[in-house]
Amino acid sequence: MKFVVSREALIKPLQLVAGVVERRQTLPVLSNVLLVLEGDKLALTGTDLEVEIVGRVELEAPGVDGEITVPARKFVDIVRSLPDDSMIEVIEEEGRILLKSGRSRFTLSTLPASDFPNVEDGPSDLQFSAQQGEIKRLIDRTAFAMAQQDVRYYLNGMLWEVKQDQLRVVATDGHRMAMCTRELGINTAELVQAILPRKGVLELARLMNDNEDLVDIILSANHIRVASEEYTFTSKLVDGKFPDYERVLPRGGDKTMYGSRSELKQAFSRTAILSNEKYRGVRLLLDSGQLTIVANNPEQEEAEEQLTVDYDGDSLEVGFNVSYLTDVANVLDSDTVKITLSDANSSALLEEPEEGDSLYVVMPMRL
Repeated sequence: MKFVVSREALIKPLQLVAGVVERRQTLPVLSNVLLVLEGDKLALTGTDLEVEIVGRVELEAPGVDGEITVPARKFVDIVRSLPDDSMIEVIEEEGRILLKSGRSRFTLSTLPASDFPNVEDGPSDLQFSAQQGEIKRLIDRTAFAMAQQDVRYYLNGMLWEVKQDQLRVVATDGHRMAMCTRELGINTAELVQAILPRKGVLELARLMNDNEDLVDIILSANHIRVASEEYTFTSKLVDGKFPDYERVLPRGGDKTMYGSRSELKQAFSRTAILSNEKYRGVRLLLDSGQLTIVANNPEQEEAEEQLTVDYDGDSLEVGFNVSYLTDVANVLDSDTVKITLSDANSSALLEEPEEGDSLYVVMPMRL
């Protein structure tokens, strides 16, 4: 195996592929990236047995075909450390890889490509195409609400729900929920649900751009595959039952408040400074035309913010985790936020006032 590649062409796909590779591995070959060369097409593959990413690079000239695996971190660090416009010559000889660039030479150990695991692919149940920007928006709008290390393992991920002409994603950690729905050209007779693991969601978000380029999405019983011209992303699905999110949506809230998103965001972040570091609770006191946000902590310190809001109804006091409210304010892009409440013990529903595609539910706190 032998080829020449520019640092510019190699660095981005190599970093994205190596990003999947875990530092601590049970199998030595999982610390490596698989290189496969066919003519002028170089494929780079990284996997942790759950998630696999294949990046493709087109070389300026064909090389000598072959396949081998090289240590991911060292390969990335070497390529990153070379000057911007350098060319890298890669030569495989006697079970080692030689990297040459200018006056620099590096020899890396290798493992045979035959040891490299392949993420098994099942028969596809559903196939459709979507713009990268749409997938990125769906993830960006909801990923923050995924659980991190919950014993309810199905919450450490994101539900993808596909039905005729619509893709909906839902994430929840049991205390808050985020949901985003986009109209897409999908042809399916039935409802298909799949839970992507947290790591898969975060890696897929790194691959997607805000453009209109299409990606092909294939959902099978155990896997999801998302393929663009440059990358193929494959992830195992979480085997579990996602909670019935429709039941979590608060119904019949009769107190509706409209406030400036930027003012609310700033007020939340200021009051958070003096909230309890562990529980992050703030009290929202709602009166006609006015919202007061109050935070206290065990040192008897207090922060108070008053905002003018569009609200005409009975007074209400309710407690929330301020971090959850801030997270929602950060992902919305409308000037105004609509918050619907019913009483001190009910969840808040946050959304954009004009035909938005996202809904957010935050459970109250007893303070």
